Order: sequence, then structure tokens, then C-alpha cells
Amino acid sequence: MRHSVDISEADGVRYLHFGSEWVQGAMRIARPWSLELEYTREMMAALLLRKPGRWPRSALLIGLGAGSLAKFLYRHFPDCRITVVEINPQVEFVARQYFRLPDDDQRLDVRIACGADYLQQGSRRFDLILSDGFDAAGRPGMLDTAAFYQSARARLTDSGLFCVNLLREKGFQRSVDRIEAAFLGHCRVFPASPDGNTIVFARGEQAVEVGLSTLQARADELRLRTRLNLRDTVKRLQQSGISDEAPLSF
Repeated sequence: MRHSVDISEADGVRYLHFGSEWVQGAMRIARPWSLELEYTREMMAALLLRKPGRWPRSALLIGLGAGSLAKFLYRHFPDCRITVVEINPQVEFVARQYFRLPDDDQRLDVRIACGADYLQQGSRRFDLILSDGFDAAGRPGMLDTAAFYQSARARLTDSGLFCVNLLREKGFQRSVDRIEAAFLGHCRVFPASPDGNTIVFARGEQAVEVGLSTLQARADELRLRTRLNLRDTVKRLQQSGISDEAPLSF
């Protein structure tokens, strides 16, 4: 897949585009390590679902974009080894030149390959797998197939979490159905964020069960440590029925 890679700037924010006005990534120039786009912050809600500390020790990111998720993990989780799989070499060049992607092969390994092929052909397991890959038309292609989700499950550690960014458009429920089938029902669709993206989490062998007060406490701790504010995410979970008596579980 080869698509044009374009950059725009407005109001102190630099944007990445794949040959259209659709935003594929963003960086606030004054805060290059922060997560500018709401859906990227929502994907980091994975950090609320496991006990803080040594998790995650390894992360696989399918799709580089502007490098926002990779940079956040690199800065705030120094013990985490990050692998990024990106199909377009020009995206890596632009991320390094214009979006401050670190050059550190020991901690941040960028592979130019198809994410679906990478999952199917390897055996290394990861604590966290984040899938956020789209073409210029906003289509995930092979990253939204039964085979891809099955491969993702096979590459998770026992405590691993899989997270995918889905657009609430035609075919959304079929995507959720494929994830549920691949992960044997062990998944959770988060409430849609205001920007229209919906994040789906699924897990490895170890169950997720987190009550509201624990989610709030972990969100507060994460904000103090990284400045990432996930209180709105927790509030939407509360509005969807999550409480200490009815914890978030899957």
C-alpha cells in the first residue's frame, strides 16, 4: 500500500494526512509527547485495566501514523519495549522528521511490513497490542478480518490486552462480531467518544475485572504521572452502568 503523506498545521497543531483532509495523526507542537487526538487517549485506557507497575513490558503497535501512541509509551514507560509495524516507509520518515519520533532501536523498533502478515508469521507475544491502521479512505482492510483478530489473540501474553480503534460506520457491528468470535467473547466495546471513534478491548487468558473506584484511582494516578486525563472515559463508563457493584469485566 502506497499513499501520499501530507502535513498541515493550524492553531499550534501539526496534522498528518494520507492524501485527503481526513486526519491520520496530530501533534501539538508545544507538547510533542502528549496525545492530541481524543481517540488516542481513549486507547490508552488499557492502562486502567491492569494493575499499575511493571505492565506493559512489551507493546506492539499496528500502524504508526504520527507516532503519538509510540511516543507516549516511550516517554512514560521506560521498561516497555515497543515494536511498531507500518506498511508505508514514507510514514516512518515523516514521523521522524516532523513528529519527533525517537530514534532508539533498542526501545522503539519500527518494522516496515503489513501488520496482518507480521502477526500471522511470528511467535513473539506482547502485553499490549494496539491496532490503528487505515488507508487514505479510512478502511482498515486486512486489519479487520477474522484471521487478523485470531492472530492478535495468539500473540498476547496471558495478561495481554488487545485494543483496536473502530469507526462507527457501516460494518461496525460486523467488526465487533469478528472480535468477539476471535476472543471467545472476552472483549468490551467502550462507549463511543465524542469524535465518533469507538475503542474495543479484548484480553488474553487473564480476566479483566475493575470496579469504578479502582478505575477512578488509576486514572488519577496516571494523570499525575503522565498528564493524561482519562476522567471523561471513566465518566462515560460510569454512565454506561459501571460501578463497584457492577465492575467493568470481560
